Amino acid sequence: MQTLPGGSAATNAAGKNRTMQERKLTIKASTLALAVMVTVFLVAVVFAANQNDVIGWLVVIISLGWLLLSAFLVFGISRGAKKVHEQVAGVRADMAKQGGGSTTVVDESTKARDMKLDHSFKIVEVQVGVVKEYLDQDGDEARGMVDRALETIEITAHNARGMMKDGKGSKAGDGEPISGDIVD
Repeated sequence: MQTLPGGSAATNAAGKNRTMQERKLTIKASTLALAVMVTVFLVAVVFAANQNDVIGWLVVIISLGWLLLSAFLVFGISRGAKKVHEQVAGVRADMAKQGGGSTTVVDESTKARDMKLDHSFKIVEVQVGVVKEYLDQDGDEARGMVDRALETIEITAHNARGMMKDGKGSKAGDGEPISGDIVD
């Protein structure tokens, strides 16, 4: 397996600066929108108080509704954005703890080889159980079972060694795979 290096410190600092700038821009825009709604509400109240008619007070009620809706959206979205930011920071921290800040490349051929080796070891474990079961028994049938189990262990071990690589890039096995009957 190989690891790829994570981002540099300069890249991370630039990303943080951009995030801070975006956050300031968002806060300014939401504050401006809320200020406009407060101004509309206050102007409606002043006009309604000066005119003292029903339509003016209906406009005040409508502008108050819009003010409350915009305040709810601004504060709700701000709170939600903070929670999302905290979760992303937590996930990044967890990823940094697990991977050391690097990306792991998974080699599919290594994974397949490891699965084959695991299966080979399971076969050997089963055959060791067969040998233990029939080793103390007398008779041709017991001797035949022990011989077949030992042959299966030998074939499996030879083929498994052939799948493994030594440090020089060549296979550790010494030739072609052995064939025969493998008893599970």
